[in-house]
Amino acid sequence: EIFMGGTNTIVMHNTCEDSLLATPLIYDLVILGEICERIRVQSDGRDDWEAFHPVLSLLSYMLKAPLVPNGAPVVNALFPQRQAIVNVMRACLGLA
Repeated sequence: EIFMGGTNTIVMHNTCEDSLLATPLIYDLVILGEICERIRVQSDGRDDWEAFHPVLSLLSYMLKAPLVPNGAPVVNALFPQRQAIVNVMRACLGLA
């Protein structure tokens, strides 16, 4: 449910098998991007909360070439990319 009682719907129309196979990946990218948009972090000794950088390197787990903010290290290995997503979710749950 969104603003003023409206609903938001994602609709996929697949015309061939290739796009049909990509549908779950697109859903996962949208969901992970939405979750990361809602996360706010607070550094030690600071009073204000900050959002993640708009370039989400966490999405590189599901994409071919990872894009990272300027100056950030690039991680091209699959399992460290997956572990980064797991660690963020653990931190959100308070398990880290």
